[in-house]
Amino acid sequence: MVVELNYEKARRNCTTEIKDCASTAELEPLQQIIGQDRAVKALHFGLKMRDEGFNIYVSGMSGTGRKTTIASFLQAKAKEMPIPPDWCYVNNFKDPTQPNALKLPAGKGKAFRDNMDKFTEDVKKELQKAFESEDYAQKRASTVKKFDDEKAELWQEINQKANQAGFILQRSPIGMAIIPVINDKPIADEQFATLPPKIKEQIRTRRESLQDDFRSAFRQFRDLDKGSEEAVDKFNKEVATFAMDHLLEVLLEKYSDITEVKEFLDSVKNDILENLPTILTSGQPQQQPALPFLMPGTATDPTSSYKVNLIVDNSDLKGAPVITEMSPTQPHLFGIVQKEARFGALLTDYTMIRAGSAHKANGGFLIIPVEDLLMDAIAWDSLKKTITSRKLSIEDIAQRLGYIATKTMTPEPIPFDVKVILIGSPDLYYALHHYDRDFKEIFKVKADFDTTMERNEENINMYASFICNICKKDNLRHLDSSGIAAVIEYSSRLAEDQSKLSTWFAQVADIIKEAAHYAKEEGAEYTTGKHIEKALEEKVYRSNLIEQKMEKMIEEGTILVDTAGEKIGQINGLSVLGLGDFAFGKPSRITVSVGVGKKGIIDIEREAQMGGPIHTKGVQILSGFLNDRYAKEFPLSLTARLVFEQSYSGVEGDSASSTELYGILSALSRKPIKQHFAVTGSVNQKGEVQAIGGVNEKLEGYFQLCKARGLDGEHGVVIPASNVKNLMLKHEVVDAIKSGQFHVFPVSTIDEGIEVLTGVKAGVSGKDCKYPAGTINCLVQDRLASMAEKVKGYSEE
Repeated sequence: MVVELNYEKARRNCTTEIKDCASTAELEPLQQIIGQDRAVKALHFGLKMRDEGFNIYVSGMSGTGRKTTIASFLQAKAKEMPIPPDWCYVNNFKDPTQPNALKLPAGKGKAFRDNMDKFTEDVKKELQKAFESEDYAQKRASTVKKFDDEKAELWQEINQKANQAGFILQRSPIGMAIIPVINDKPIADEQFATLPPKIKEQIRTRRESLQDDFRSAFRQFRDLDKGSEEAVDKFNKEVATFAMDHLLEVLLEKYSDITEVKEFLDSVKNDILENLPTILTSGQPQQQPALPFLMPGTATDPTSSYKVNLIVDNSDLKGAPVITEMSPTQPHLFGIVQKEARFGALLTDYTMIRAGSAHKANGGFLIIPVEDLLMDAIAWDSLKKTITSRKLSIEDIAQRLGYIATKTMTPEPIPFDVKVILIGSPDLYYALHHYDRDFKEIFKVKADFDTTMERNEENINMYASFICNICKKDNLRHLDSSGIAAVIEYSSRLAEDQSKLSTWFAQVADIIKEAAHYAKEEGAEYTTGKHIEKALEEKVYRSNLIEQKMEKMIEEGTILVDTAGEKIGQINGLSVLGLGDFAFGKPSRITVSVGVGKKGIIDIEREAQMGGPIHTKGVQILSGFLNDRYAKEFPLSLTARLVFEQSYSGVEGDSASSTELYGILSALSRKPIKQHFAVTGSVNQKGEVQAIGGVNEKLEGYFQLCKARGLDGEHGVVIPASNVKNLMLKHEVVDAIKSGQFHVFPVSTIDEGIEVLTGVKAGVSGKDCKYPAGTINCLVQDRLASMAEKVKGYSEE
């Protein structure tokens, strides 16, 4: 005997579960993750494991608060961790294409950068001051005078030798000229050419006799010039060292515990000494180039290579960094070396190195949405290499792909110490685990976010605190007890389970915000249950245009669905149509025709290639049921055709398999089905009715049709008994059930369902495997036996 569903089981109201809470204003905002015990435990484990490969994949559906929850969870964890160091790039004076990375304690990176900027300015001033001083000029002149005196003495000596041999010496930009003298007058080359051969020969002989002495003298000149330059250079370096040593000593003392900084400062000092002339003349305008295609400008300032490029500044952190990269491309994740166009050429240097989010997350946590990450194959490959090698490199994508072969900047890699957390769907996790052999080695921890949690007093109280958090965070009106209750009930509706609450917090938050808007419009002090209901109704109204048009077509008779009378082999099925963020139930007429034959049950939807594989499986199960129950003693000899009438978009799923079976039993037994019922539920070969999805939408869809045509106290639905716990029906449906205007019959077997639909007993087989006369099962078995005999008779003929 099927017991009609009591209205109290059609919806689980939240009237006694909220205690001692007049409004969310009395509560403390939620500070923890709720309903995700499994995920939290996995996160704790993953964060504690420092071994290689124990990075975390957070698996869950979008809208369950994965990103927000993980970020807040990690923020709390990060506060307990040490602040990681700053990172800078500085010039590599040995090879400028490979800048050096410097690690400094948190906060010292900015100070070091500022100190070096000030040092650069101060050192130029000190050098200018020193080299423009009167004291420098005097000492330099004194140093040079010694060599000038020696050169003058040497010049006098060789000039005297030349005069004695009848020559004079004359300096020119290209060297020293030996000019013959005749009658106390120097002669030019033209005059020399007109002299008699004998005199020319005499002059050549005398000149050759002087060549060895002149060569020796010229070598001495060069040595004196070189000595002078070296002495001046040594003196300049001594002056420069004295001028800047006190500036360097301040920096060396301040960063004495950082070896790399000391080495860099030593390199800076050496570079200053090597480039003194350029530094002293830097900033002065150059002469206009003689050729128009040469680039004008000013001399390069060597001190620009002393700047510090601070790429990671952790001075403002209170713990480890937590970085969420919402655009995980290669440059955004791993940084880039920028280039600057100058006169048609692309130029770069170490000051154009820019950090990525992986640099900023170093020493902490990096959160990446995997769906976006996989859009950039290079970024995904780089992430795996970085995690495996524990080195963070900045690469030029074009060079890596082989698009360019020019020399570019290759910054020194820095150590990579980051716990990487990928956030994505379960499907992507399974796909990566199956197809990417590296994935399982570097993401060994899975934190699974569930879409539901238990509906108990503890979780309800935490849910109320979650609502309080939303109200305070977004400055919304607080919810009173009725508003809290309405949200709890809506959460159970989302979960499709009376004993569960949904963790689709994004959808819940949206309803709260919309309801708060209506409360504000009314000028209400609190958001109440009435406002929550209005928000839900308005949300549906904005999306249910298609539903209303289909309801209108059914009402007008364009789409045929009977809600009164009785018919053989015709039954109302229920399906769900999903339109993005909105789903609704749609009644459909299912008809069955049967006849003698051997083709069995023919699914017209499948024959027309409009049926999906799951629907086809459900239809095949019907044959198994008929064989198991009725055709143990004779072959199943029928041809039955099933069809969803006026279905033009295809059919998928097995939730109508019990409905189709009822239609077959009606057609075989010739007993009509009451058309004021609609049916949903799948069935197995043993005749057990199984649970289906979307039971609330299906039931409400049929209720709306009956309501439009006028409820007469007969209308109702037959659902699987195992779906009763999933019922969270709208209040108007519950009220109709309570008043007896609408009925819900939960059934566990096909026999129970057919009795409700036909009003005829199904019948239970006796010891002789026979069913009582007049029952549905007896009529069906007799009809099938008769069909088998007819088929046998045709075969014998």
